[in-house]
Amino acid sequence: MSSARAVAQAKVNLALRVLAREASGFHQIETVFQRLALADAVTVRETDGRALDVRFAEGARAADLGPMEQNLAWRAAEAYAAVAGAPRGWAIEIEKHIPVGGGLGGGSADAAAVLRALDALAVRPLGSAALVDIAARLGADVAFLTSDSELALAWGRGERMLDLPPLATAPVQLVVPDFGVNTTQAYAALAAHREAGRLSAGAAWRSPRSLGSWSAIAADAVNDFEPVVFEQHPLLATVRAKLGAQPQTVLALMSGSGSTLFAVLEQGATAPPRLALPAGWSSVMTRTASAAAVERN
Repeated sequence: MSSARAVAQAKVNLALRVLAREASGFHQIETVFQRLALADAVTVRETDGRALDVRFAEGARAADLGPMEQNLAWRAAEAYAAVAGAPRGWAIEIEKHIPVGGGLGGGSADAAAVLRALDALAVRPLGSAALVDIAARLGADVAFLTSDSELALAWGRGERMLDLPPLATAPVQLVVPDFGVNTTQAYAALAAHREAGRLSAGAAWRSPRSLGSWSAIAADAVNDFEPVVFEQHPLLATVRAKLGAQPQTVLALMSGSGSTLFAVLEQGATAPPRLALPAGWSSVMTRTASAAAVERN
């Protein structure tokens, strides 16, 4: 039985601007995606039936994934089969290490890994461009995580991307709260604040040329979700400030719509800085990373 194993890597947003809302209700965004070494492990096998098995690392919240047919990895397999005409059946196994609902793109990473694994198994592969096109229909982060990019500027709904030269590999400290943030609710809160005149729409990024170094990115690092999410969860603001004040920190930000906070640290920083965290919160060390290859068995 043919199988393929893909590393489903997490991401952080080094910047995230939420621009104007379309008539459809969707918001345009502009963001800088950075790939991480932290990853889920995804194995896909061609079978006669269809199955999804998700195993969780200690502390993961299984209830957050919802029904199987709504799982993004499952939807990715269905989308691939609809375009490619095959396979008719699959068995997907996911070993989860990326925190669920934390703004690190775990579900999107799993979906991207499924697309790449299915294409590695295909008799007539669709190729990377077609995979990214399928991925763009599944979610804002899926296209980036399906691509081979380590660092990219993305805009629109996240599906339009400009690949950027990778920066020097850097340690990344993640702070994972014991709660997640619902993305739909975060967008609604941001829209309500803007309609009330409490916040203005984000401005587009200056230029890709300003993304050529960690210091340049840090100078403009901003996440438009932070004001509304921090208002609802003041401890996030407190801990984010602590992360930014560490001597080794190059930049500190919330990723996506939260709730995970992260700090990019100076090169050579190996030990997690001592940081007092609220009960139930955890600190995880990882690093920036290039895209991992798919292994076919």
